[in-house]
Amino acid sequence: MSDTIATLPVVVESDGRALTELITERRAELRATLAEQGGLLFRGFDVGGVDGFDQVVRALSGEPLTYTERSSPRHAIKGRVYTSTDYPPDEEIFLHNENSYQARWPLTLFFYCITAPLTLGATPLADVRQVYREIDPAVREEFVRRRWMLMRNFHEDFGTTWQHVFGTDDRAEVEAYAAANRISLEWVGRDGLRTRAVRDAVHHRPGSDTPRWFNHATFFHVSSLAKDLQEGLLAMFGADGLPSNTYYGDGGEIPADVMDHLRAAYRAASVRFDYQRDDVLVVDNMTAAHGREPFTGPRRIAVAMAEPHTPDTDGAQ
Repeated sequence: MSDTIATLPVVVESDGRALTELITERRAELRATLAEQGGLLFRGFDVGGVDGFDQVVRALSGEPLTYTERSSPRHAIKGRVYTSTDYPPDEEIFLHNENSYQARWPLTLFFYCITAPLTLGATPLADVRQVYREIDPAVREEFVRRRWMLMRNFHEDFGTTWQHVFGTDDRAEVEAYAAANRISLEWVGRDGLRTRAVRDAVHHRPGSDTPRWFNHATFFHVSSLAKDLQEGLLAMFGADGLPSNTYYGDGGEIPADVMDHLRAAYRAASVRFDYQRDDVLVVDNMTAAHGREPFTGPRRIAVAMAEPHTPDTDGAQ
């Protein structure tokens, strides 16, 4: 199977059949294309709302997953179908691979356009094989050798709470989850929490020997935020108290020029399309990163995740 992307996403247009029927008849072909190309865009189908979208997920990838160890605000629409990230419409969400900061992640992501935005609002995609190639080999090697670390601080009276992120108010449950998922934690003050997770920066998708730049090192770094937000958070919490920030895996700071270089690599590999009502975008999470443009109008995108994957070894490339 080739690891060269010709089109991202590959558009599959309606031929008059129900989308679930088309998937059932062409499932092996569609899944092979998704893994090779990185994304499928089903267009022109009468999906049938959120219930129909749930059936599409199940037809192509099986049981949808619960959103765990949360890093962004979203809420369930129905069952395991969620809203896309509930950020203000004027904010960009930088390119990333879903849950790549966790010990396991979904292989497949689904986006369903319930209401298209008036302007912009795309889910841009970037082939992370190309992102890897865009990055200076010396920068890549530094991350392979030192890995990367996500540090999160959950403050008592600011931002997302640890209770929301971990889905419990039982500290023992949080500690058990952290131990099982290679997260170090410390309780801070009356009800604060700091966590650290060290992960690999480069991975291989099952069935492929092509390296992929698969991590959240750029997404969570403070310098990827808008300048005024960076300054405000640093003034409030200092570098060690930021709600999230990334470092090399040994705790060393990632230089500003390296972060600029990484953001440029993602943007060089980025492609976009405008949503239409009833579009279903399917993304291979280990082949394509995704983000969100700012937008105007009543954009409503439902999301679902499927096919959990745990790498065989931690630290091996």
